[in-house]
Amino acid sequence: MDFEGGRIQSSSFKMIYCGREWGGALCRVKGVTAMAQRPFWETKSLRQMTPEEWESLCDGCGLCCLIRFEDEDTGDVVPTRVHCKLFDGELCRCSDYENRKDHVPDCIKLTPGNVKELKWMPLSCAYRRLHEGRNLAPWHPLISGDPESVHRAGVSVRGQTISEATLKEPEDAIEFEAPDLMAERGLG
Repeated sequence: MDFEGGRIQSSSFKMIYCGREWGGALCRVKGVTAMAQRPFWETKSLRQMTPEEWESLCDGCGLCCLIRFEDEDTGDVVPTRVHCKLFDGELCRCSDYENRKDHVPDCIKLTPGNVKELKWMPLSCAYRRLHEGRNLAPWHPLISGDPESVHRAGVSVRGQTISEATLKEPEDAIEFEAPDLMAERGLG
């Protein structure tokens, strides 16, 4: 790769962003700064994203894997500090993501078509933020380049929940009501 006449001359040139190949970032080549294209989440709608791009939006916070209760009269949804039986509370991820519907038939698969209806999705959720026209948060792994940033920012529920498998009755989850989890996280 050569820098000649204000242009980068290269037959094979790929961008590296946060340790990943990516088609849009501010990069430095031999001390020269070049502005590349914008990231996919800024240029595509949720419906236009590839499955890989869609999945990469998940920040790994675990908030969507919590047991919730809905008030039948008001429609208000209250999360608990009880997680799905497949959720690993220390790793902060599903232990069988690909087959989760086989084990938890009522697990809701998030899609571009249902983001709008899922009012219980966390305010900090990338899918919700982008649907609402907001940017990804600074702590989001696609911005920070670090999957641990969601945990350091205090957004995730890592180590803060118990499994529904430990409860005697499913309804006992209401004893672990956590309305504070409805607030926007990671602002401080």
